[in-house]
Amino acid sequence: MLRTPQEAYRRIDFDARVAGADPRQLVALCFEQLTTALGSALFAAANGDKRLKSASLARALSALTALQLGVSDDQPIGPALMQLYDSARRAVLDSVLDFDAQTISSIRQDFSEIGTAILN
Repeated sequence: MLRTPQEAYRRIDFDARVAGADPRQLVALCFEQLTTALGSALFAAANGDKRLKSASLARALSALTALQLGVSDDQPIGPALMQLYDSARRAVLDSVLDFDAQTISSIRQDFSEIGTAILN
């Protein structure tokens, strides 16, 4: 259930972008969703907003799951991608109980750089 108008607009924008995306754009969208969610979690943690932090980490995990599901086993880069995604997933899960802003910030930076490279 959407709680705010901002969430409703974000969801509509996301759905529209997914509907018209090719595979490369879908991966870029997942990276964007991941980095945005991690940024939101960092903001929430810094401001003591546990609800937003939890929701943001859940969105980050959803983006990582989507990325993992999109990895093809028959591609040479597949195992490396799975290792990257799994490592990020474990770190995000660890931060659900014991938030580590430095680790989350580092993951956000790494995925932001990779996402930028995908688009170029």
